Formats: sequence, C-alpha cells, structure tokens
Amino acid sequence: MQDLTITRIETEAIRVPLARTYRGSHYKMTHRSTVITRIHTASGLVGEAYAGDEDASLLEIESIIQEELAPLLIGQDGSAIERLWEIARPATWDILRDRRLGLVACASIDVTLWDLMGKALGVPLWKLWGGYRSRVPVITIGGYYGSNLTIKEEVEYLLKEEFAGMKFKIGGMSPEDDAKRFKEARKVGGDNFRIAVDANQGYTPAQAIEFSKLVADDNLLWFEEPCIWQNDKKGMRDVRYGGSVAVCAGQSEFSAAGCRDLMEAGSIDFCNFDSSWSGGPTEWRKVAAMATVYDVKMAHHEEAQVSAHLLASIPHGTYVEYFHPDRDPIWHNLLANRPALKDGHIQLNDNPGLGWELDRDYINKYRISERFTEAK
Repeated sequence: MQDLTITRIETEAIRVPLARTYRGSHYKMTHRSTVITRIHTASGLVGEAYAGDEDASLLEIESIIQEELAPLLIGQDGSAIERLWEIARPATWDILRDRRLGLVACASIDVTLWDLMGKALGVPLWKLWGGYRSRVPVITIGGYYGSNLTIKEEVEYLLKEEFAGMKFKIGGMSPEDDAKRFKEARKVGGDNFRIAVDANQGYTPAQAIEFSKLVADDNLLWFEEPCIWQNDKKGMRDVRYGGSVAVCAGQSEFSAAGCRDLMEAGSIDFCNFDSSWSGGPTEWRKVAAMATVYDVKMAHHEEAQVSAHLLASIPHGTYVEYFHPDRDPIWHNLLANRPALKDGHIQLNDNPGLGWELDRDYINKYRISERFTEAK
C-alpha cells in the first residue's frame, strides 16, 4: 500500500443561506453549513469529505479539528483508522462544551480517513464496508409547517421527482390536526408511496399513541422520535406497543452505547443513528452490527454523502434521506457528480472512496473560513 503517513490536514467551512426559514415542531433553520476536510499523505494521496450541518457552531468545530485533533494526527499512519479514532476521542470529553461539537470534529476526520482508505485500495466505500448493494432507495424530508406549498402540491412534486417516499413533519400541532395532514399526504401519494412521520420529540407518549391510532390504517412506515426527551426510551417503548406502530430513533444519541440502550429497552424498530453527529462511520458501523442481534433495521439521519455508502453496504440498511434543494443546497450543489434519482433509488458509482467530486466554484462562493495544519 502507498505511504499514508499524514502530512497535512486542511479544512474549509461553508455556510449557505436557505431560500426560506424551515420549521419543525420546536426548531427552525435559516442556513445549511458544513466543514470540508482534506487529509494529505506522504504518498500524495488525499482523502476529502464533508460532515455535519451545525450552523452557529461551525467555526468552533473547525477550530477543534485544527487545534485539538490535527496536532495529534500529523505524522500518524492514515490507514490505522480505529487507532486514530481512539486518539481523537478525547475531543468529546470536555464536560463544559457541547459534546456534539467534538463528535462532529471527530467524524470529519473519521469519514475523511475512510475516503483515503478507499482510494488507497481502489474500492468504493459501499463495497469496502460490505458491498451488499450499490443501488439504494431514497426518501425525502418534508411536510414542514409554514411551507409555501400545500401538502397536495408537495407530494405531487415528490412523485414527479420519483422519490420512494417522504418523512413528514408532525408534533407541532394536536394529534388530530397532524393526523389530518398525514392522511392528506397519504391520499395524494397512494399506498406505494412510503411515508414516515417525525415528531422531533414533540409529543407526550399519550399524544403519540393517540396519533398512532388515528393513522393505524394508513400504511405508516415508521414514527420517528415521537416523545419529549425527558424519558423518551420508556416513552417510545410505550408508543411502540400501545400504538402498535414501528418506532424510529437514534439521531439524538451520541454513541453506540446509547443506541444499544434503545434496542435493549425495546424502544425502536429502526435506528437512524447519525454518523456525523456521533464521531464518524467507525461508530455507526458498530451500531449496525449490534442492530442485527436485536432485529433492528438501520436508517441514517440525513448526510446522504456518507449514509448512501453505509446503508448500501449492509443487508438491514433502509432508506437514504435527503432534502429538497432549497432545504439542503449543499448536497444538491456541492457534489458535481451527485447521482440522479430514478425509480425511487440512486445508483452509487465505483469510484474509490466516497467517489464524490466537489465543486470548487461552489466552495469558493460560500466559504467563510479556511485553515490547515501541516508537519513541521
């Protein structure tokens, strides 16, 4: 193998304004942001990836990469991914700092190292990680409150664009009102259009069970994060059994151990652990392995640039999810070779590593910071 000794780590932070403010049950977004990381090696091979969607904390994440992680990683063997993951992990131990900042910084390094490894071996990551399939189904995220489209117009658009289905936002209204909105989407979409719902922890268990019963005959794919956070593992278990509904969660967990507890408690049928919010694909793959023991299917919260490879690699992977171009302009514009959607699926290529070609003009337009650390 080529010499993968790490010689330089570069980062670029980009921040893109959204076409409008997007609102869920208890949050809103005005920008989409991410950190692009490049890891250079002694052989000249370069890994490149982007991770995370934090906005207000974007530059702090970049600082963690450059000031805390890069000095530890320069001079290390870039192929020793598990060891480098362990070296980076202490960035998550500061109890006075939002833990997710260190996790996203670690994930930025981890996914870039995996891209580097795929390039060194000449294989795409979906194949390196298991190679179960190269074609994966896609759902999009919609049903936002205050949309400039009616539910009918939005679902008709998604059908026209050939999405396999959608994840529909609820939890900001009463169960009765949200059920009416969901039923309208189901009526327009038809039975073959898969629809999950996402309350973003907006309901009490009783409200979530009530919603589940109201849509019991409407072919619900899954009910994501139905319960308010204080005691959500128990609450989701109660919703799962009391509402006779498939429950999805995991994006709010920071570790494989947290996802294990969800499975052990009987809280979920689908685990949508987010590799960019949890330290990288190395941690996500540990959760995917555990899920086989508990008969839990794997999903992934957003981040299609890496989730497509992860979900394609395993037999219990489900749907890649991504947004309308107005909600995630980075996915739709940063990747110059983003695969087209056809019959509800995207086809991954055989390019080594992640296989993406990043648009430099787009990066230059929205870059707000650029930094590097290199061997002295």
